[in-house]
Amino acid sequence: MERQTCWGAAWGRSCFTLCAVILTASLAFAGSPKMSKDLEGKNSSDQVDVIVQFNQAPTAKHHQKVTSKGGNLKQELGLVKSGAYSLPAGALDDLANDPDVAYISPDRPVMGSGYSDGFVAVNADVARSYGYTGQGIGVAVIDSGIYGSHPDISGHVVYSQDFTGEGTTSDKYGHGTHVAGIIGGDGTDSACSNCFRTYKGIAENTKLINLRVLNSLGFGTDSNVIAAIQKAISLKSTYNIRIINLSLGRGIFESYKTDPLTQAVEQAWKAGILVVVASGNYGRDNSHNNNGYATITSPGNDPYVITVGAMRTMDTQTRSDDAIASYSSKGPSLLDHVVKPDLVAPGNLVSSTLAPNSLLYNLYSFTWLPLSAYKNGNSSTTSADYFTLSGTSMAAPVVSGAAALMFEKNPSLTPDQVKARLMKTAFKNLPLYTTATDPVTGITYNEQADIFTVGAGYLDIAAALNNTDSASSAVGVALSPSASYNATTGQVTLVNGSSVVWGTSVVWGTSVVWGTSVVWGTNSSSQSVVWGGQSVVWGTSTNSGFSVVWGTSAAPMSVVWGCSNPLTYASSVLVNGDK
Repeated sequence: MERQTCWGAAWGRSCFTLCAVILTASLAFAGSPKMSKDLEGKNSSDQVDVIVQFNQAPTAKHHQKVTSKGGNLKQELGLVKSGAYSLPAGALDDLANDPDVAYISPDRPVMGSGYSDGFVAVNADVARSYGYTGQGIGVAVIDSGIYGSHPDISGHVVYSQDFTGEGTTSDKYGHGTHVAGIIGGDGTDSACSNCFRTYKGIAENTKLINLRVLNSLGFGTDSNVIAAIQKAISLKSTYNIRIINLSLGRGIFESYKTDPLTQAVEQAWKAGILVVVASGNYGRDNSHNNNGYATITSPGNDPYVITVGAMRTMDTQTRSDDAIASYSSKGPSLLDHVVKPDLVAPGNLVSSTLAPNSLLYNLYSFTWLPLSAYKNGNSSTTSADYFTLSGTSMAAPVVSGAAALMFEKNPSLTPDQVKARLMKTAFKNLPLYTTATDPVTGITYNEQADIFTVGAGYLDIAAALNNTDSASSAVGVALSPSASYNATTGQVTLVNGSSVVWGTSVVWGTSVVWGTSVVWGTNSSSQSVVWGGQSVVWGTSTNSGFSVVWGTSAAPMSVVWGCSNPLTYASSVLVNGDK
C-alpha cells in the first residue's frame, strides 16, 4: 500500500500526477534558435526574469547590452558565462539577435524533489565498521537551508550563505535539514541511555556547507542554484568540498547542452566536485500512457552527474525484498534520451533531522515521528528532533554520504572514478516486477526494475569502498550513455563514447556496468538487457513511448513537462511515501 503527498505550484496532495504540456512547434523560439521556447507568447510589456548566456564570460559591455534595453542585472553567473536579468519581454528578440548572445532562457523556478533499517540494506553499517566517517570531507548542501542548532548537525556546519534574499540561512521549509542529517547527522539526540536506535547519517563527520537556495515555501530559481554552485566551487579548497548534493529540480525545457542549470553542474564536475542529483518524483505520471518513463528532472538529465532514484526498504534490514518506489522518476531523459537514473538508494519513509516550526513539519502531522520509534517508554510523545520524509530527495544524500566515505578512504579519486565504482558495484538482483496501491485513490502501480528505473542498480556502500578497479581519471569517462531507438529493427541500444568506461573497448570487459549493447526490442531477448523485458517504452507490446520520447506520432523534441504552464515547478517534495 502506498500514499503520496507532494508540493507543486499549488498546495495540496493532488499534484502527484504531473501535468504535461505538449509543444507541437519546434523547440526553438519562433524566429530565434537562441531563445527558449517557453519565453514565447509574452506581452512585450511583461517584465521577465531570464538568464542570458554569452559567448564569453560577460563584462560590463555585455551587461550594458541588456540594461540598454530596459533590463536590470540581478546576479552575475560567470560560471556559465551568464547573467540573471529582469527585462521587458519586448526586448528579447533584439537581444537574441545580438551576436554576443549564445542563448536566453527563463530564470526558472526549482524546488526540492521531496536511518533507518534502509541504511543497513545498502551496507552502511558494514561501511561504518571499516572506520570511515567522512572525516575532513566537505559536502555542499544546496537546498532550503540547514537548522544549524540541531544537536546532530551543529558541530558540522562550517559555512552558511543565503541566496534567496530572505536574510536567513536557517531552514524555514524543513527539507534541507532533513537532507543534511541523512548525509552527516551524528545521532546525538538519539544516542541516549534508553534509546535503542540512533539516527546517524551515512558520513557523520563530514563538513556541511549550507548554501540556501530554496525559500521558506520551498521555492527557488535557476539563478539561485547556479550562484550557489559557483560559491561551492570557489570554496572548494577552503573546506575540501568534494561533493555537491542537489535534492531539487525542475522540468526539462531544452537540451542539457544549452540549459544553464546543467551547464553549471558540469562546471562543478570539471572543477573536481562530484555532483549528486535527485531524479525527481514523477514515476507515477501516466499522462501520456508511458507509465512514468521520461520524467527525469533537470539537472538530473546531465550525463556527468550521478542521478539517484528512490527505493522502498519494506521496513526490513535485508535488501532482497526492496523495490523501486512508485514515484521515483524514470528515464530516459527528454530531448537527449540520456539513460537515467544512474543508481537507486533508500528514499522512502526516511527519518532524519527536524528543523523546528518548519513548514513541512507544521503542515503534515503524519511526518511526525513518535519517540517510541527510537526511545523506550515514550509511546505517545512526538519527537522534537526527527521526522519522516520520502522521495528521491532523501535517496540522493545517501549517495552523497557514500561518496564522502570513498573520498575519505582514497582522496585521490576523481568524480568520474567514484561514479564508476558506485555504479559497477551496485546490487543488481532486484525483484523484476512489483506493485503498490495508493490507499487514497485505489490506484495500483505496476513497476519494473529496468535500466530506466534503477539504472546500474541499488547502492552498496561496502562494495563500493572495497572496489579497487582502475579507471581513467579523465573528466567525462563515466558519462551516462544515451539510448537510441531503431524503428526498423525495433531495438533500443545504448550509445557510449569510445573513452567511456562502459564502452566496448574498456579493460572492464564482460563486467561492464551496462552489459550488452542491446537494451530491448523485437530482435533481442529479455536477457540482453541489464534488467527487464521489452514491453515498457519501445518494445513490441506497447507504442506508448513513441509519442512521448521519440517516434512517428509526435515531434521527437516536442514534449515539455510541467504543471499548468511551462514555468511552474516540475518537481515535488513527497511527505508520505509508499506503504
